[in-house]
Order: sequence, then structure tokens, then C-alpha cells
Amino acid sequence: MATNTQFRLKGKSRDSYMELVLDFPLASIKSDEHLAEAQRVMDRLLARGSLDDGAETYLDALSDLVGSYEDEHHAIAPASDSEMLRHLMDARGVSQTQLSSDIALPKSSISEVLSGKKNFSRQMIRKLAEYFRVDIGVLAANI
Repeated sequence: MATNTQFRLKGKSRDSYMELVLDFPLASIKSDEHLAEAQRVMDRLLARGSLDDGAETYLDALSDLVGSYEDEHHAIAPASDSEMLRHLMDARGVSQTQLSSDIALPKSSISEVLSGKKNFSRQMIRKLAEYFRVDIGVLAANI
């Protein structure tokens, strides 16, 4: 039965897509070995540089399948408050003293978070999100 859809690949784009599907079918990833092969296929496509619409569509679909498998089988735990703060400070190139001065929080509070003795307070989250220009949700992941 034919489907009525706005999305269609035509010509060379369709040919490249179908060639890729025949070489490595788009199907749910079922094992780590399957995952490794899917990653090799993606690496080969990315190494090409420029891709036509067919190859780009295939790569997007394969990436989604890989992402789904990784989310289920190799989930990465959220960064701790300490790790997140250290990363943001390193990326911005600020010291504890400078951060304390810039956002008007005691240096001891920043030190306690960095050492893992204390988690972010709501007040810290608001100030840090504004200072580092990140969404509050990035810092509130562990609340």
C-alpha cells in the first residue's frame, strides 16, 4: 500500500540512500557488536565530508538508532554539582576568588561545592546560571 507523504527522495539522493540501506539496514540496535558496526558506518559517512540528501537522511536515521541504544544500555549519569561547576569555571577561565567576587557568594560556599561537601542551593543556581549564561536546568539536574 502506498503512503501519501510529503517526504520523498528522488534521483541520486534516493539511490545513495538505498545503497546505504542495502549495505547496512536501518534497524534497532540489538547488541554492543551491532552498535560498534553502526558507529563504523557513521564514521565512514562523516569522513566523506559533504553528503547528498540521501546519505544525510540515512546518517540521521542511523544516529537516532545508535542514540536510542546508547540511552538504554550505556546511559551517562548527570555530572555532579562539583564537576559541573569546575567545568564552567575552567571554560570561562575564572578562579574561585573571581567567581565569588563576581556573583557575591562566599568563597567558602564555592569551595564546599567544588570539594563535593555541598550541593548547589537554589540561590547559587540562579546566580551561576546568569553568570555562566546557561539554562537553570543545566545546574538543577541533581535537585
